[in-house]
Amino acid sequence: MLDSMKITRRQSEIRQSLAELAGKETPSEDEVRSMETLDTEYRQNEVRFRAAITAEDTERREAGEELETRSDAEYAEMMGQFEMRQVALALDEGRSLDGQTAEIVQELRSAGGYQGIPVPWEALEVRNTVAAGTPDPMRTAPIIDRLFANSVAAQMGVQMVNVGVGELEYPVTTSAVTAGWATNETADVPGPTAYVTTDRPLSPDHNLGINMEITRKAMKQSGAGLEQAVRRDMNGAIGEAVDRAVFQGSGSAGEPTGVIAGAAGFGITETPIDAAASYAAFRAAVVRFITANAASGGADVNLLLRPEIFDGMDDNLLTGTAVSEWDRLVAKVGNVVLSSNALATPSGSPAESIGIMTTSAGGVAPAFVGTWGAVDLIRDPYTKAKSGALLLTALTTMDVTVSRPVQTEILTGLQ
Repeated sequence: MLDSMKITRRQSEIRQSLAELAGKETPSEDEVRSMETLDTEYRQNEVRFRAAITAEDTERREAGEELETRSDAEYAEMMGQFEMRQVALALDEGRSLDGQTAEIVQELRSAGGYQGIPVPWEALEVRNTVAAGTPDPMRTAPIIDRLFANSVAAQMGVQMVNVGVGELEYPVTTSAVTAGWATNETADVPGPTAYVTTDRPLSPDHNLGINMEITRKAMKQSGAGLEQAVRRDMNGAIGEAVDRAVFQGSGSAGEPTGVIAGAAGFGITETPIDAAASYAAFRAAVVRFITANAASGGADVNLLLRPEIFDGMDDNLLTGTAVSEWDRLVAKVGNVVLSSNALATPSGSPAESIGIMTTSAGGVAPAFVGTWGAVDLIRDPYTKAKSGALLLTALTTMDVTVSRPVQTEILTGLQ
């Protein structure tokens, strides 16, 4: 049994035990200690479960790649041992078939009726010669997957949160509780100041889906390895769409509200640069982060930019040196990420782009992406049954919210 399944079963047992203990109005000291022990074990199992899932996913990928190539190789090797010479002698002299040839013929006969000796197509493909007189066998290799943009949200510190059912809410402190000194020996200290929080909810209102039609030709070419290749393809497409939604989501037409479109609502600071991108502009933003207690230095800051900004800054050398503005930036900022997927194409004259700075202050992510359950992969073998094609649909529900707006800043007008 997989480790993840063992942990899941144990978690279920712990929840059941905790439910029984929590239902008692006056639990004994032993029962209280038991609840603490079970709670500690439950939290430790959550960490073990995530590690097990990661390890098992890697093992599945490696095993899938091996199976994709091994089955085809073994089948091709078996067909390579089929001897047309034995078939000719059997038809001419009545000689008995033996070895691999006899096994293949027996297998073919069990699958369908033949008046003569069945010969697999692969044997003809390998043994016969083409018009030019040169054998030209062909075997379809494993599918080469499409290229997708790497996950930018993870590199920018965004945290993925999986929600079982319902909604998830993050209360964030927004009050300005301050300390004050009593003016004299008998005076009161200042206050009280109200402690206020703002709720940052994640709600299952946005559904992302991918539809894919797999032709009969594709299924015949790739066999059992095709479904895994399709799953990887869908996973990459979903990841790319999620990255785009986290930063560029419009909040309309079914999309969640991303960091850029929701900046005003989330309370994120937008600073217009309206000049050529420079190290000085980004340094000033880092200083604002440090002043707001969101970061302790440039190493704590993540910066998301378009590739065009890299092109301009790297071409701008400091006078009399071989050091560019880009060299200074990457030396001082902790993590600089380039993406043509998460940020919109520069526009205007001169062309202007947007930069996003984030930091994970106090271990809290700058934004959260909520996903509900798992990706629902639905297989429809009937709609395209007449053509032999297969329809697959992948559905996922997600939402985006920003935790503390002070941990994010948007720089506009980067030329």
